[in-house]
Parts: sequence; structure tokens; C-alpha cells
Amino acid sequence: MTLQWTVVATFLYIEIGAVLILCLPFISAQRWQKIFKFRIWGRVAPYWNKGFLTMIVVLIVLFLDAVREVRKYSGTEANKDAKLNPNMFDHLHMKLFRSQRNLYISGFSLFLWLTLRRVVTLITQLATAQGTSDALQTQAENTNAAAKKYMEDNERLKSALKKGKGNEGENIVEDERNKLKEEIEKLKDELKKTSEALTKSKNEVEAVKKQSDGLAREYDRLLQEHEKIQNLDEAKNKKDH
Repeated sequence: MTLQWTVVATFLYIEIGAVLILCLPFISAQRWQKIFKFRIWGRVAPYWNKGFLTMIVVLIVLFLDAVREVRKYSGTEANKDAKLNPNMFDHLHMKLFRSQRNLYISGFSLFLWLTLRRVVTLITQLATAQGTSDALQTQAENTNAAAKKYMEDNERLKSALKKGKGNEGENIVEDERNKLKEEIEKLKDELKKTSEALTKSKNEVEAVKKQSDGLAREYDRLLQEHEKIQNLDEAKNKKDH
């Protein structure tokens, strides 16, 4: 394996390790978000997009080069010439196998590079959605507790009205009752809005989780294919030796 393909294969292994770490179930999305907020990532952020696009261009060039090599060694003219010489036939198939291996390595590297960024984006969105959901849940509980308090105050005023005497006391209690009714209506509206926002946030969290599960399944499938290719590569190398 030449130097450039050794570097690409190493980069592929690093990508696999990074995706595996990001998919660990015991590390929550909030914890990953805290890690992403470290100062070191803030310093790297201005160069991240340029580096990401540069790596995509490099991997695409290598992928197209591997495609060219595969077409070159699988063409009809090459097969006709190879049939005339058995040694040349074996050499041609070795070249074809290596070009196919390079094609899979560059293709998987490109796919995992895009997948890695998507996984990081989904983790960040999931952490934000969960934080918003928790905040809305707390707000809804506080609003509900305040509404119960106002209702208890209203009941006490009713009791005071029954025990009190005179029109002046009744007017004061009536004013307080009207104010409490207005406050209760406001709290009900706020509670309704908060509940709707909480429901929307929960739906977003579920959507992000479904996308993340789909990516994880696709990654597992590609990892199995990569292991098969590596096994074929090792078997071929042993045969050559």
C-alpha cells in the first residue's frame, strides 16, 4: 500500500473510532455539548469549515482516481492481453483488487467524514432541544404551582367574605376576587402556551433521536462491509506472499 493510501486508511480508522465514541450510550448529549464548548474548539472553529471542505475535495479526488484505476484494470483490452500471459493475468487481478480496495477505502472515508459532521450536528441539536424541554417543563410546573396558590387565596377570601360584615368589606373582597380571576386566566394562558411549546420540543427531540438511530444503523452496516473488505485484503496479501 502506497503512502497516500496508508494515510487514507489511517484517517478511516480514526473516523471509525470517533463515530464509535460519539455513539456511546452512556455519554449524554448535554455532556457532549459541554465538551464541544471547550476553548480549544473555539480556537479551531474559524478553520473548521475550510478544513472540512478541503478534506472533502481530497477524498473526492482520491475516490475518482480509484474509480479510474478500477476501470483501467477491468477493461476488456486489459483482459485480452492478460489471457495471453498467465503471469500477467495474475498481476492484473492483483492490481484490480488493490484498486477496488482503494476505492472502498476512499469511499468509506468520504462517507464517514460527512456522517461524522452530521452526527455532531444532531448531538448538538438534541442537547439544545432537551435543555429547552427541561426549561419549559420547569416553567410549566412553576406556573401550575402559582395557579394553585392563587386558587387557595381565592378560597380564603371566600371564607373571609362569609365571616365579614358590611358592604365595604364585601367590595374589597370582590375586587380582590376579580383580580385573582384575571391572574388565574393569565396563568392558564401561560400554562397553555408552555404546554404547547413543551409538546413541540418533545416532538423535535423524538425526530432528532430517530435520525440519530438511522445513522447508527447505517454506520453498523458500513462497518461490517469494511471488515469484510479488510478480511479479503489480508487473505489476498497472504496469497501473494
